[in-house]
Amino acid sequence: MVASCSVDHKVNLEMLSHHKGHKLFCTFNPDTFPGLIYQMKEPKMCLLIFTSGKIVVTGAKTREFIEDAFKKMRGVLKEFRKVDLRDQ
Repeated sequence: MVASCSVDHKVNLEMLSHHKGHKLFCTFNPDTFPGLIYQMKEPKMCLLIFTSGKIVVTGAKTREFIEDAFKKMRGVLKEFRKVDLRDQ
């Protein structure tokens, strides 16, 4: 299954890709693809995460797995919220 969803903020993909708790699951090379590829282990699936906060979930077996993955990732992405200096 494939699904798309989003969080309500921009995401700092560079920080996420270098974070010690996540870098083993991340592939990020903005010169070749603008999204971060996150290989989630539980549930097992792949998430394409973009700076805009848009997420594409691939490889899910059920809708429940998609919902579970999004709930887990939403919490993680809050930590890597991209702050726009114009908003301050």
